[in-house]
Amino acid sequence: MKFEDLRMWQEARNLYKKVFAIVWNKNTDYFFKDQFLRATLSVSNNIAEWFERETNKELKRFLYIARWSCGEVRSMVYIGQDSWYMTQGDGEELINYTKNLSAMIHSYITKVPD
Repeated sequence: MKFEDLRMWQEARNLYKKVFAIVWNKNTDYFFKDQFLRATLSVSNNIAEWFERETNKELKRFLYIARWSCGEVRSMVYIGQDSWYMTQGDGEELINYTKNLSAMIHSYITKVPD
């Protein structure tokens, strides 16, 4: 098995595609867009890095970082909605998506022994 086979990584990759499609061509604040995309990338990249680690402590650490990044993405969504960088509908879709992805990551965390 490789990280590309993990459903949570595939969903994190899809999250990036969704965020990219919403903000890339918009005339939004560069710093907002950059931070939003970086936070989203952090989710998939930390899942991939987690998969390459060797100890359970390291495994959990990178999964927690991926989960925390889901929270950061959600925060960016709220700011994006407040700033009119995205529609309420797009924002609600991303919020639900990140909540589900966060729960999926948490499920993996609970399966890694201490």
